[in-house]
Amino acid sequence: MHAHSLDAWRHDHVFLGEDHRRNERRTLIVVAITAAMMVAEIVAGTLFGSMALLADGWHMATHAGTLAISVIAYRYARHKADDPRFTFGTGKIGDLAGYTSAVMLGLVALLIAWESFGRMIDPVPIRFTDAAAVAVLGLAVNLACAWILRDEHDHHHGHGHDHHHDHASGHHHHARDNNLRAAYLHVLADALTSVAAILGLLAGAFFGWVWMDPLVGVLGAIVIARWSYGLMRDAGAVLTDRLPDRGLAASIRERLEAGSGDRVYDLHLWRVGPGHAAAVIGIVSDRPQAPEHYKEKLAALPGLSHVTVEVERCRHGHAAAPATS
Repeated sequence: MHAHSLDAWRHDHVFLGEDHRRNERRTLIVVAITAAMMVAEIVAGTLFGSMALLADGWHMATHAGTLAISVIAYRYARHKADDPRFTFGTGKIGDLAGYTSAVMLGLVALLIAWESFGRMIDPVPIRFTDAAAVAVLGLAVNLACAWILRDEHDHHHGHGHDHHHDHASGHHHHARDNNLRAAYLHVLADALTSVAAILGLLAGAFFGWVWMDPLVGVLGAIVIARWSYGLMRDAGAVLTDRLPDRGLAASIRERLEAGSGDRVYDLHLWRVGPGHAAAVIGIVSDRPQAPEHYKEKLAALPGLSHVTVEVERCRHGHAAAPATS
C-alpha cells in the first residue's frame, strides 16, 4: 500500500473545546480590565498617598498574572493543536492550567486566613473610608469580569468516519472547561474578598466591631479553599485519566453486548479535551465482526470522539456466557 493511499484513513487529533477561541478572548478581556485597574490603583495610591489603594493595586497585579496563565494555556493549546508530539492533542493543556490555578487559589486562601488570624491577635488601625472605596470599586470590577467569564454550558458536535481509529459522532452537553472555570473562580474569589471587606468595614465603622473584619476574612478563606479543592479534584481527575463518565462507560458496554454473543473484556475511557472522550475497547466474540461494525453501534453516543476497537475470537466458545465480576 502506497503512503499517499493512507491519507483517507488519517485524521487529526484536535480535541479543543468548541468555544476555545471565544473563551480565550473572554479571558484576555478580563486580563486587560484587571491590568488597567491595577495601573489605576497604583497611580492613584501613589498620588493620593493611600496605602489601601496601593495594596489593592499590587494585589491586582498578582491577580492579572494568575489570569494570564489561562490565556497562555488557551493560546499554547491552539497553536500546538496539530503538533504530532502530542499523541492525543492539546485538549488537556487547559486542565493543566486549571490545576495550577487551583493550587494558587489554595495559596491565596491560606494567605488570607493567615493574615486574618494575625489581625485577630494583633488588630491594626483601619482607614474605613479609603478601604471601603477600594472594596466597592474592586467588587464592581470583579462582578463585571465574572459576568464576562460566566459558564454558558458548551455543546460539542463531532463527525463520524469509517476507519480503524474512528471519531464517533455525537454531542456532549455541559462540557466543562476547567481553564475557564479556574479564571472564573479567581475573579469570584476576589469578589468574595471584596464583599467580606465591605461587611467587615461597615461593622467596624458603625458598631466599632474591629474583630469583624478578620472574621469575615477567615470565612472567605474557607469558601475559597473549598473552590480550590473542587477545581483541583476535577482538573486532577482529567490529568490522571480517571473515568470521566460512568454512565457513558455503561452505555458503551450495553450497546456492544446487547443482542449478541459479544463481550467487552477491556474498556479504557478517558477525557482528551472539553467535550471529548477517547475509548480503547477490547471485544471477544464467537463470531467476530470487523471493528467498523462495533464503532457503528457507538456512533450516536455523545462526546465519544476517538474510538479504537480490538476484536478477539473466543477460542473456547464461552463468549456468549454472561459476564461475571
